[in-house]
Amino acid sequence: MAPPPSANLPLSQRAIALVKTLQFAWFSGHLVLLLCIARYAISVATFSYNSRWSRFTYRTAFISAALTYGIVVYKTWRARQKVGAKNPGGLIGYASDENVQYLAMALVWLFSPQYIFAMLPYGIYSVFHVATYTRNNVIPTIQPVKAPAGASPGAKPQSANPLAESIGKFVKNYYDYSMTIVSTLEILLWARLFLAAIFFQQRSWILLTIYTVFLRTRFAQSDHVKDCFRQIESRLDSLVSGQGMPPAARSVWDGVKGGARQFHDATDFTKYADGSAVPKKTH
Repeated sequence: MAPPPSANLPLSQRAIALVKTLQFAWFSGHLVLLLCIARYAISVATFSYNSRWSRFTYRTAFISAALTYGIVVYKTWRARQKVGAKNPGGLIGYASDENVQYLAMALVWLFSPQYIFAMLPYGIYSVFHVATYTRNNVIPTIQPVKAPAGASPGAKPQSANPLAESIGKFVKNYYDYSMTIVSTLEILLWARLFLAAIFFQQRSWILLTIYTVFLRTRFAQSDHVKDCFRQIESRLDSLVSGQGMPPAARSVWDGVKGGARQFHDATDFTKYADGSAVPKKTH
């Protein structure tokens, strides 16, 4: 993340310098996404989620999501172009980039029927991105902390902004827990799509296929997703092993687990691409 403008500039010049960056557009996209989710939540609470305004905020949320992830993908591509580096793994390497995956899914949701759960993972990510950018860039731009007079150039400021410190503590304390929530929501969304496909809702089978590929890739790259699946498996194992549970239920569950493992092994693309090609998530 780029540093904030110089503290020696006037406030107006610092603000202009901040707004003119591509990173500020990234921040604005996340902020608009959160505002759209808040407005859409009101529509859901008032049972008006099929209204014109509700549909507008839903689509705008995913336009904002596509913008933010598109900016990250573009900056990654431009950085590689500057040094003449090729993406390791070719097309599979590009597809392994989690920002590319979330960009692709944002575009899919943009042109698909409305699913409430689809917005929430993006919203949770946006909370932390907005918080981090506010702490590292917005607050230092509005209220820069200068080193004491006569101090050496490398001297640290006397004190940090209390709001910035509070935001930092919030991110540190709740990030991992929130990523678990994201993983749980992504699995629940798959279950919601599966139910829609059973009842042959509009474009449900196409969505289920695309989202299954997405979730399979998330499982390969995210420890949080793996942990959520393990917890679900453990709880269902305990449930079907309980007294009074008919043997047919255990047989069905064993069949589901066996089919899931076969699907996992058949779609393990790490044997086709170097694992080091999978980039870290930056969103």
